[in-house]
Formats: sequence, C-alpha cells, structure tokens
Amino acid sequence: MKLFTFIVLTLTFSFLFLGACAVNKVESNSKPITHELWDTLVQTHVSSDGKVDYKNFIKDSLRLNSYINLLSANHPNDVNWSTNERLAFWINAYNAFTIKLVIDHYPTKSIKDIKKGIPFINDVWEINFFKIEGISYNLNDIEHGIIRKRFTEPRIHAACNCASFSCPKLRNEAFTAEKLEEQLDEQMRSFIKNKTKNLVDEDNPKLSKIFRWYAGDFKKTGVSIRKYINQYSEIKIKKGADIDYLSYDWALNE
Repeated sequence: MKLFTFIVLTLTFSFLFLGACAVNKVESNSKPITHELWDTLVQTHVSSDGKVDYKNFIKDSLRLNSYINLLSANHPNDVNWSTNERLAFWINAYNAFTIKLVIDHYPTKSIKDIKKGIPFINDVWEINFFKIEGISYNLNDIEHGIIRKRFTEPRIHAACNCASFSCPKLRNEAFTAEKLEEQLDEQMRSFIKNKTKNLVDEDNPKLSKIFRWYAGDFKKTGVSIRKYINQYSEIKIKKGADIDYLSYDWALNE
C-alpha cells in the first residue's frame, strides 16, 4: 500500500513538474505579430461596455480561427519580442482563446458550466484545448503560469476577461505594445469606476473579489489595496475604512 501511494504521488508531482516545464521552457524564433485581425473582431462583436455578441462571433468563426491560427504559430520569445509585445500577445491570446472556448460550447449560461462532463478537470480554466508552436496550453497556463509569473503587472486583472458579468469588461480593441501602458490604465480605471463591478465609497467600499483573490499582485506594487484603488478612483477610500467584497456573478457576459 505504501509503495502504491509513493508511486501515485511520484507520478502526480512528475505531471505537475512537466506541466510547469511546458510553460517555462519554450524555444522559438518567432517575430512579433500584428493583432489587427483581433482588433477588427472585437470592434465588430464587442460593445463599448464589454458585452459580447457570441452568436455573431460564431458566424464570424472563419476570421476568429484565422487569428487563433496566427497565435498558435507564433510563441513569444525574449530575443525578438519586447516586454510590451510579449505582454500584449498573452493578454490578447487569453481573451481570444476564451472567446473560442465559449463559442465552441455555446449556448451556455456560464463559462464555468463548460467543464461539466470532462473527467479529471477541476474547472474550465484547466482544459487543455489549444497549442502554441506545438505546446499544449490551458487558460490557467497563460494567466498564472506566464502573465502573473513573468510580468509584475497587476493591471492585467482588468485586461484578461473571463467571459463573465463580474469580470472587467472585454476591451473592444486589441492590446498593442505601442499603446499598452495607456490601455492598461484605461482598463483599470474603467473597472474601478464601474458600479456594477465596484462600489467605491470613502467609508464602506465594496470591491470586486478580484482585489481579494489577487491581493498579493496588487500589493507587490508597494501599496495597500486601498491606496491602489485610490490611484484610479475619483472617490478616495479613507484610511481605516472597512473594505468588503461583492458577490461574483459568473453569468455569461452577453
């Protein structure tokens, strides 16, 4: 029995290690790509307030698949890609593959429902359903294994969209290296200002659970959650205010 337990644990940790290596060790000679196709798609099928027209994304699947193929053929590298080019790629990739996952299972009331019936999958973000230069990935790999691990940039939490009502809105514009700083600032400011996502108050703020789930990412900037919010909010949370968190609505963002 002990031997069996040891073998199971060894195999489990081996798979976890190999999964981590798949994210960390990728050799590529690719050059930065243009995100014009994604820009056209989101301008066409995403409203200014972030509502997604999944039905028309399905009708436009030829163009979406063309962009997916472009992403899949070009893995960013540190030699030919700048930091902003790599980060813009991964944010756009996360959002595009999320759209792809939803429309492949549409209609659905929530992205979280997609995992039903898939064995050994704890949540939808663990489904390996795409490859980039032959390396198999899931959405958790992109968000946690690449973006959060390699970029000290908490504003990505307002840019990566999880296809749900309480998520920060899906930007109806592609992220680009040239505009990335401005775009990330706009996303975070818009997210904090949106009263369906955050209720900022001087004394009793009620924030998105994103600020609780990823508190460590925000605090890595050297400030508290309160001070971080105050950088982007017109209403300033007072020192000592009791911060509460809103329920998270996982209904599809359509």
